[in-house]
Amino acid sequence: MRTTITLDDDVEALIQSERAHTGESFRAAVNRLLRRGAQPATRGGRVALPELPGKPLLDVSDASVVLAALDEERRAERGLT
Repeated sequence: MRTTITLDDDVEALIQSERAHTGESFRAAVNRLLRRGAQPATRGGRVALPELPGKPLLDVSDASVVLAALDEERRAERGLT
C-alpha cells in the first residue's frame, strides 16, 4: 500500500537513527518499527525491555565473553595490562 503521511520531527529522527544503524531503506525501517510497536508490551507476564538501536558491545548470552571482559577491566584498573 502506498500512502502519504506527515511525521513529527522526533519520529523522523528515530527512523533516520535506525536507518543509520541498520542500513535499511526508509520503507523497511518504518515497517519494522511499526511492527515492533504493534507487539504486546509484555512477554510472559514481564514488561519487555526497550530495544535500543545499534549493536551490543558484547554478547551477554556467552558467560565466557562476559567474564573475560570483566577480567580485562579489572586488570586495566590495576595497571596490569
